[in-house]
Amino acid sequence: MSYYINLKDISIDKYKEVLKSAILIPSWKILRENIEQNLNQIKKQNIQNVDELKVALKDKGRVEELSKKTSLSNDYLNVLRRVVNGYHPKPNRIKDFPNVPNKVAEKLQKLGLTNTLKLYDHILTPPKRAKLSLEAGIAEVEILKLARLTDLSRIRWVNHTFAYVLLEAGYDTAEKVAKADYQEMYETIKKLNEERGLYKANIGANDMKMCIEAARGLDLDVNY
Repeated sequence: MSYYINLKDISIDKYKEVLKSAILIPSWKILRENIEQNLNQIKKQNIQNVDELKVALKDKGRVEELSKKTSLSNDYLNVLRRVVNGYHPKPNRIKDFPNVPNKVAEKLQKLGLTNTLKLYDHILTPPKRAKLSLEAGIAEVEILKLARLTDLSRIRWVNHTFAYVLLEAGYDTAEKVAKADYQEMYETIKKLNEERGLYKANIGANDMKMCIEAARGLDLDVNY
């Protein structure tokens, strides 16, 4: 069970296919150019999976080193670095969710549970959630809501505000997002925002496609 996608399970050969079919923003489409040749160059450096690739692209110095070894440009490798790092997004802070009372966030903070990554193992099953409810002095209904927000926060690009929006729109688990129709999800969220003004960002149908695609890569570990 893991909060994040297990990058060790994605071989470089498998990642080629992922990139070929993935929805990429314009600045990322460089990754499809000469994809077989480029990733084969990376494989030759004894980099067998995406986790090892993430380590090889950890900082500027390593990017430059890999560029020299593979003859791949720094620009290409920096884009690849951003995409790979995106599989492990920064966890959302509990206190930032619009629908979590300050008292709830403060009680969890006393237990050292300040963000969704730290909270994850405590909300995986009904018994774990019941135990946390007793330890923190928080109603089980609030713990269940936090479980759903935590689950949604695992999805790439889902910040604290959009996790709340997804919850309010009825897409309250990573599994529901993964199984959603992107156009229907877009229309539902657009209508909800028009009625309640939940966010100001310009979120389009293509953003919903990317969100659904990201959710499909997650292990669905939370037992509701």
